[in-house]
Amino acid sequence: MAHRLRPVGIDFVETAPVRLVFAREVTTPPEAVFGALAEDVTGWSEWFSAVRSARPTGDGAGREVRLLGGTRFEETVLVAKSPETYAYRVDVTNAPGIRALVEEWRLTPVGGGTRVQWTFAADGAAPFRAVLRLARPGLGRAFRDAVTALDRRLAG
Repeated sequence: MAHRLRPVGIDFVETAPVRLVFAREVTTPPEAVFGALAEDVTGWSEWFSAVRSARPTGDGAGREVRLLGGTRFEETVLVAKSPETYAYRVDVTNAPGIRALVEEWRLTPVGGGTRVQWTFAADGAAPFRAVLRLARPGLGRAFRDAVTALDRRLAG
């Protein structure tokens, strides 16, 4: 059953009770990485293995994402500032225990490539927060694998 989450703003990235931050450098320039994140939403399933499908909604103001395992998200894009920041808030999900969730992707030029930083900011019931903290290594691995696959895809 889907439930509506608390409508938080971009400042939630800094104030969330659970903040998981991961970073990795890639060889692709920020403009290309931003394009893959913000403009090629349907392409996410090609490089982020947890994503079964993704599509823009509301003329790009939102997204609908389905993960492997059946989790669904309806999202609102909070920031799309090329080529620096792409962030979105989950508005509706079928995942239990979540009260608020924002993901932010920050892109910083490094040489000819990009430092990609992903912040997963969340609030939820105590069991959800505990599970999320325990899932940190797996989320970090998923992020690293996804960004590596994205870099390969953009370089090819």
